[in-house]
Amino acid sequence: QVQLFESGGGLVQPGGSLRLSCEASGRTLYDYTMAWFRQPPGKDREFVAAVKKRSGSTSYAGSLKGRFTISRDNARKTLTLQMGNLKPDDTAVYYCAATTGGLITSSLAEDRWYENWGQGTQVTVSS
Repeated sequence: QVQLFESGGGLVQPGGSLRLSCEASGRTLYDYTMAWFRQPPGKDREFVAAVKKRSGSTSYAGSLKGRFTISRDNARKTLTLQMGNLKPDDTAVYYCAATTGGLITSSLAEDRWYENWGQGTQVTVSS
């Protein structure tokens, strides 16, 4: 099992950028499919982006592609989410998640497949 620790959240103005990090303990990230999810206030948790284990191929929620970039540093055991042109609707608690499962692309957005979760980091987009 891997422990996940998110950081980098905060208050940012609309149009601004923010970089979230997720540090993992234990095994190399190469053996994990990693993802970011978020939970806006009063709403269900939703998929943001994922990167498959080994291949490193990425997948994004359609509405976020082009503004958000997910990346993984296996050596440093760090997952990153670079967010740009932020909007008030991006306000949420952002969670890092991991699974050893080899998920097919259509399953990446389903949180039920991820057995490891961080505690979350708050991102607030407001002027």
